[in-house]
Amino acid sequence: MTKHRLLLIEDDFDVAEMLLMYFQSIEYEVLHADTGKEGIELARTRFPHLILLDVMLPDMNGYEICYQLRKMSLTKYIPTLFLTQRDERADKVHGLELGADDYITKPFDIDELRLRVVGAIRRATRENLNEPRTSLPTGSLIDEERQKRGSTYGEMVFKLHGFDAYSDVYSFMAASEALYHAGKTIRDVLSEIGHNDAFVGITNNDFVLFVRTEDSAEVEKRVTERYNMQVKTFYSYADANQGGIVLRKGETDEKFVPMMSLTTGDPRPIAKEPSEASRDSFEW
Repeated sequence: MTKHRLLLIEDDFDVAEMLLMYFQSIEYEVLHADTGKEGIELARTRFPHLILLDVMLPDMNGYEICYQLRKMSLTKYIPTLFLTQRDERADKVHGLELGADDYITKPFDIDELRLRVVGAIRRATRENLNEPRTSLPTGSLIDEERQKRGSTYGEMVFKLHGFDAYSDVYSFMAASEALYHAGKTIRDVLSEIGHNDAFVGITNNDFVLFVRTEDSAEVEKRVTERYNMQVKTFYSYADANQGGIVLRKGETDEKFVPMMSLTTGDPRPIAKEPSEASRDSFEW
């Protein structure tokens, strides 16, 4: 099973060390930032399954960080739990109004925190909001974003070819890492070109992007070149050297499958469902 990735944004050394050791001991991958700026950058580039966010940080407060994360399409759907010493009702309400999923007051019980983390991740995946291997939005969230985008955005779909064959030979866990890396490659490229209002989701192992039409050619070029160059690291030396894997070797239906690759068609305008009012006005 793919490890869940937590992003801990916490400047208190003792609290951070305790949480790092605890969650790593129960098989979580934990990313740590002790400033808001570093935390936002890690959220943009590593897309964790969940963020544990301290309210009081040296460079900015947690409310501002949450606001910044909720403004960016690349990070707006990541579940976020506040960790704070403040227990005033107004503080809790403020955090929840900004889009936080929960609010936990220090000192906290570590088992209760674990259960809240598990519950937040489970809700996001059970409700078909986040895809568990990549933590990218899926299902209804893709449809919602499609409806929000105007004519200046196009829809791109990156397909990961050879994924099923790779999963059969190298295992589900290895395939999940390859899929995660594909999503990370896309988000890295979007961050590099300063396209923070772009959207990346996933459905049926296909990556769905809503990007500004003027950026689409550059996004396609960078993503395909980078992933297709790096993908050989997921293969054994022999398979990488021959450019792919052989299925059912020696049998009559032997088949050669090239190494995984990301490709996309030309970006297309975003199609939106007509509103109920507009449907009623159609003349047939």
